Amino acid sequence: MRLSKLIKNLDYTLLGVVGFILVMGFFVLQSATVNASVRFNTNFVYRQMVWAVIGLVAFFCVLLIDYSKVAKYAKYLYALNLLLLLATAFWGVERKGSQGWLAVGPLNFQPAEIVKILLILGLAQFLVSRVGKLNTFKDLLPVFIYVAVPFLLILKQPDLGTGLVYIAIMFGMLLAAGASPFLLLLLIGGGIGLVSFVIFGHYAWDWWLPLQDYQLNRLIVFIDPMIDPRKAGWNIIQSQIAVGSGGLLGKGWGMGSQNINNFLPEQWTDFIFCVLAEEFGFIGSVLLLAMFFYLIYRGIMIAREAKDTYGSLLAIGIVSMFAFHILQNIGMAIGIMPITGIPLPFVSYGGSSLLANMIALGLLMNVHVYHDNRIMF
Repeated sequence: MRLSKLIKNLDYTLLGVVGFILVMGFFVLQSATVNASVRFNTNFVYRQMVWAVIGLVAFFCVLLIDYSKVAKYAKYLYALNLLLLLATAFWGVERKGSQGWLAVGPLNFQPAEIVKILLILGLAQFLVSRVGKLNTFKDLLPVFIYVAVPFLLILKQPDLGTGLVYIAIMFGMLLAAGASPFLLLLLIGGGIGLVSFVIFGHYAWDWWLPLQDYQLNRLIVFIDPMIDPRKAGWNIIQSQIAVGSGGLLGKGWGMGSQNINNFLPEQWTDFIFCVLAEEFGFIGSVLLLAMFFYLIYRGIMIAREAKDTYGSLLAIGIVSMFAFHILQNIGMAIGIMPITGIPLPFVSYGGSSLLANMIALGLLMNVHVYHDNRIMF
């Protein structure tokens, strides 16, 4: 596609919404890292802006190639997916109990973030020939195996949060590919029941689990954080205090007491929504949620308008990824979801996450730009 045609057909409203979320994220991040910048001797906002520029370059690079031409490389992308995760397993750098980073010179990045994009690209092509033929568990089994391999490698790190994102992507794409909603709900319910039973078995009979005890405690304590208010329940209690104390209009930028006094854990990543809610209040929170809602809505519309099944599945995979991140991150901040350490898209600090989100946005825009074959000429 000629550059002029590409620029003309961009969805500028969607770009504006994401730009607004990014700028809002910079302001919140500045407030969230006032104390941390001194402690770690680094400017978090500056580094996030640098990654945003790198992500913007990646966004336009992704736009230059028609997404449909990528489909024939799906097997190679899946192999790259596994190679990245295997490299992390053998040579990864450990942080906070998880071996999920690879060091490339002076930079450390999380391959699991990029793997999410590779998984969507590969799984979309894997499902194309199966659309409308996913009526039984036997039909779904190859898809489960396809996703299970990277999922298990992620659990090995261990990084349950990112692993759950893979599962959310899979179920979202299966639904779009015509799998029975009843069957999917049955599988989700059965999975939750099985996990609950295994956790019970771990506590009752010391069954092995691929998670550290502190990670397991964070998963289950959201049911009643007062069970362990000074340890596992501390994060949820403090995050709920921050969100609730924001009131209607908030305490003002940089004035959140929970944030300033470091009561919030990881307030620049996992719990950054609490900083926003405390300082910008209910109005600011609803505004951010409205921006996210538009992002998800446009993603679904782009999937419906796609020129082919691959593009539609690709868009739905990206929407599923964004939607789960938003639901899980905000849900754990207000105490309705277990704490899994999932960042808030375009808001939480993290170069690998922001880069992956910008690439995902580029793919979504790619499906939109190329949805009409006539604009190719």
